[in-house]
Amino acid sequence: MSRRWAVFGILASAYFFVYFHRVSTAAVATDLEATFAVSAASIALLSSAYFYAYTVMQLPAGLLTDSWGPRKTVSAFTLLAAAGAILTGIASSFELVVVGRVMIGLGVAMVYIPTMKIISTWYRTNEFATLSGILLAVGNLGALGAAGPLAFFSAALGWQQVFLILGAITLAIAVGAWAIARDRPQDVGLPAISEIEAYEGGGSELDDGGPERIPMGAALKMTFGSGRKFWPMAVWFFFMYGSVMVYQGLWAGPFYSDVLGWVKTTYGIVLTFIGIGMIFGCTTAGYISDKVLGSRKKVLVAGSVAYTVIWAVIWSTAGSISSPQAYMAINFFFGFFGGFFVVSYAQIKELFPMAIVGTVTAALNIFPFAGGAVLQQVSGLILTSRSPEAYQSVWLLMLVCMIVATVAVSLSRESEEARERANQIRGGGSLRRWLFG
Repeated sequence: MSRRWAVFGILASAYFFVYFHRVSTAAVATDLEATFAVSAASIALLSSAYFYAYTVMQLPAGLLTDSWGPRKTVSAFTLLAAAGAILTGIASSFELVVVGRVMIGLGVAMVYIPTMKIISTWYRTNEFATLSGILLAVGNLGALGAAGPLAFFSAALGWQQVFLILGAITLAIAVGAWAIARDRPQDVGLPAISEIEAYEGGGSELDDGGPERIPMGAALKMTFGSGRKFWPMAVWFFFMYGSVMVYQGLWAGPFYSDVLGWVKTTYGIVLTFIGIGMIFGCTTAGYISDKVLGSRKKVLVAGSVAYTVIWAVIWSTAGSISSPQAYMAINFFFGFFGGFFVVSYAQIKELFPMAIVGTVTAALNIFPFAGGAVLQQVSGLILTSRSPEAYQSVWLLMLVCMIVATVAVSLSRESEEARERANQIRGGGSLRRWLFG
């Protein structure tokens, strides 16, 4: 039970830089424009290149995780991400920066799915959403690093030097993942988590060596042909996470500069509150889902409604408030309720056999990053003038997207396991104890 934290720790370190790279464009966008004399549409293309690459690799990530193994997958592709960061650091043209960005996207796309598979084999069932929340919290620490700190270090050292340093760190993490991580506890002579759960429950069931393999074609058919088990979640995730990346990952920083006239050090600090909010939101949502409500869907619906309200505030106040403190509060709640998306992976995992957890999670993961790529590019086309009205049009589009997303997630299905867990929690008075002590 202690070895699993070392395994989780090295993979969480890799995931820290997944988020760092994901939102880094917002912090260095003005530097890139100055260095290569490119337009807003080109910066949007650069940022979305990560998401296109990430999207393309989701199904391969799931299939490789289920067949090749999580450890091999995450180690090999983290090396590719390191190479992409180094290429970005030495790039002499904007085109090479785009190539480096694509390599980074391809590489870090293979971190999350293998890590989720390892969590499912090293941790108990009622720990999954909580650990997912912790993982997403670590990722958002990476987003924090790509806001204020990246802006500071890029100003002090130059943005290309920063990416060379990132490449060296990512290389070290790839080596560490290979040395420390293992696919299952049994790979190092430890009992399977199913044996531990059976022992703790007073049973005598032993691990049979892992779930029976399901052929690739059958796994894909089970996933994409499952109707309400999958598709409402996919639609919700496309718009929900796409809207997060339009704001946090690309245009929030330029909005503060173009419309509000803030300098980089000011808006870098304000941007960090999105990540701070997500850290608290991810961990809170995971805990509530596992220990308080027992339900995944209720947490997702509540989070989506609140997150949509925050978008309404951002749209309706665009250009009319200029207080950094006000945007710190807005950004905190944007991140907090946006972080509730972490529970979606627990919901989808419980609806399908363990043998295809990697494939199902990867299939779902196509949609948030497709949303990030598509909505970022659309927003870049809208922002040709970089005027307050153009930004407000983008924010309105995101609000409409979230209304659609909230309707979609309310139509999703929840597993019988989750309903039984919720009934047990209600029967045991867990909610009352959590609220009133």
